[in-house]
Amino acid sequence: MHPATPISFEGDMARALPDEKYAQTVARWNLDGCSLEGGLCRKPLSPPLPLQINRIHSGDALQLVPDIPDGSVDLIVCDGPYGTQSHAWDQIPNIQEFNLRLIRMFSAKLKEGGALYLFGKPDCLDFIDYRPYLTLRSRIVWFQPSRLSQGRINYTNNYDIVCYFIKGRRPRAFNLDDIRVPQLVELEHRRRCEKVPSVSNGKFSKTKFNQKGKNPGNVWGEIKQLTYKSHELIKRMTLNTIQKPEKLIERLVKASSLPNDLVLDPFCGTGTCPVVCKRLGRNFIAIESDHDLITAANARIERTISHVRTPGKIYFSPTEKPADPCNPSPQLTFSW
Repeated sequence: MHPATPISFEGDMARALPDEKYAQTVARWNLDGCSLEGGLCRKPLSPPLPLQINRIHSGDALQLVPDIPDGSVDLIVCDGPYGTQSHAWDQIPNIQEFNLRLIRMFSAKLKEGGALYLFGKPDCLDFIDYRPYLTLRSRIVWFQPSRLSQGRINYTNNYDIVCYFIKGRRPRAFNLDDIRVPQLVELEHRRRCEKVPSVSNGKFSKTKFNQKGKNPGNVWGEIKQLTYKSHELIKRMTLNTIQKPEKLIERLVKASSLPNDLVLDPFCGTGTCPVVCKRLGRNFIAIESDHDLITAANARIERTISHVRTPGKIYFSPTEKPADPCNPSPQLTFSW
């Protein structure tokens, strides 16, 4: 006879399910002969319910991601808490093998042509064969020249790597026009761009502004890292380790997803990716194990939802009823 397995309904399950589903689940376990007194269940638990969209789920990503239906996710933004020196992530003997495990798991959840952006250190993919699962399209360098010195016996690491994978041969979405960056064209090299009169006599400027913009390439230095004075910063402890700038995540979401697509963030931290998804009209599934970060992330999402109507922002429909003071969390209707 197997020993009783303790379960907590006031913890992860209560947060992951709405009240109706939670009550149905408890009732079903009671009918099946499970004893909830003392927090013990005398029978094996039923298969877990699928994770709900537009919700931050509390728990371990390695345990919760398998509950997501295969082939249902359009984009995955995986920014694990690497480099914190105090997190269990950095106690893993081989981060490369762990990344391979993530890639294998994410591959099953992505749609054909879906994208994965995997953040990591420069050696995050060394000596592992990810090719049976996903296709590596690019290694994006996020250049951060203002990082503090990291010692006197080595060069300071001034960049992070963002590995861009797709499932299959062609991406289902790559919206270049949404992520173009400003460009000044040197007219002295006009043969590379267009025919222009000579600039040597001073009649024309030596540079020309390209209104359409250019492909941002794979070295991103114009998106600055957060500082202690950044209005986005949620907690000082998350600076440079967990929390990324919204502009950085926004570029990834804009490039590799479409409105109403499903975005998975398995290590959501302070909720930057869910906030960006709400703003851009994408659905999300987010997972986080730290309860304090979940609280901060939910507060950020609420602030995003409550923004007034502005271009590119989420706003309430004109037909929405005013909030009931006795019910501070009504069901909201959105217009895009």
